[in-house]
Amino acid sequence: MDYSLDLYTYRVSCMVSGADDMNCECRYKQVLRINAQSEEHIKLLKELEGDDGWQLDFWTHPASTVRPVDIHVPLSSLPAVTNFLQAHNIPFYTMIDDLQKLVDEEQKGVKLNAIREQSTKNLDFGAYHTLDTIYSWMDTLVAAHPSLVSKVLIGTSYERRPMYALKFSTGGTNRPAIWVDAGIHAREWVSTASAVWMADKIATDYGVDPSVTSLLGQMDIYLMIVTNPDGYVYTHTSNRMWRKTRSENAGSLCRGVDPNRNWDAGFGGPGASKDPCSESYHGPHAMSEIEVKNVVDLIQSHGNFKAFISIHAYSQLLMYPYGYVCSNIPHQNELDSVGRSAVRALSSLYGTSYSVGSICNIIYQASGGSIDWSYDIGIKYSFAFELRDTGLYGFLLPANQIIPTASETWLALKHIMEYVRDNPY
Repeated sequence: MDYSLDLYTYRVSCMVSGADDMNCECRYKQVLRINAQSEEHIKLLKELEGDDGWQLDFWTHPASTVRPVDIHVPLSSLPAVTNFLQAHNIPFYTMIDDLQKLVDEEQKGVKLNAIREQSTKNLDFGAYHTLDTIYSWMDTLVAAHPSLVSKVLIGTSYERRPMYALKFSTGGTNRPAIWVDAGIHAREWVSTASAVWMADKIATDYGVDPSVTSLLGQMDIYLMIVTNPDGYVYTHTSNRMWRKTRSENAGSLCRGVDPNRNWDAGFGGPGASKDPCSESYHGPHAMSEIEVKNVVDLIQSHGNFKAFISIHAYSQLLMYPYGYVCSNIPHQNELDSVGRSAVRALSSLYGTSYSVGSICNIIYQASGGSIDWSYDIGIKYSFAFELRDTGLYGFLLPANQIIPTASETWLALKHIMEYVRDNPY
């Protein structure tokens, strides 16, 4: 079979449907799980990933034979992709048969919950919410805990939406602080939903939980629930699988930059793309995205952050630097030990299994990431979570798993924060 002809045919059919979304015949189709068995398989999958003609959405990336590769394949490309994999004897199976069905079910749940919350006037922490609902709830949280919680405007997004961080503080000036962010990749809804739950947990546990009370007696916590507000809104209104920001790219019809490839840490290196249509496009220059620049400006102007923790999904990982190179960092042993202790705390609740390691060694080389930047500017305790699951639902984790995910993650996060408190530098 002439695969180059297949590629040309599907490239043309997809391009005429518009470069902004994966609308080719059917926006959401199947997710294939691929188990590469050799370096040759990895090489072929990387070539597939590097060619945007089939409009494949790699949920996880080809790096080694240790971890599977998950690819969302639009209907238009499905025959050619499966033929390609079969022709090269690359094992695969259909992990999600009908992605559109899962998206429809999720959207129905969001709408029904919104109606229910209008009646009860209470936020359901076991549900997914729109940006407006989250921002409104922030005001409610601040009003309920005015001496502990404040809403800090750190700037506005590309589409002029406010970017808020919740600050938990018992007073003092420029105290040592911990940064936690979620939702930098728009489609990772469980990270944002977990952050909402954890914000409430911090506020309500102060004065009740001795550990949280002690922590906030000595340090401040900044929690940014939605780090990519434009992208998050877009996942609710137009494309549930949107990952990037929504900025316009000069000379391209494709919009957005991967905000976790846009930091000034090995910018433009391996694991990031120079193609504006790629899901991992790094942008025209480091910190080109205002959403990234706003966080950078806050961190640098504050000057006393001791930990930087970013919450993603999915894969069940706890990672530390580096991503842009595969060499060990000076604090490798310490961060690995902290990470493994944190994961033991997490697993103690439901037995959920997490892996721990540096980004480059545990998943793949990826440049321009946030925790590499934070570590390079001197924030020693820099970590990134990848929450549930390991692929059964991927980015569409059912809402009934939000609270269990948030609860177990909280135990790991609290362990890290306690360690930061007890080991000043």
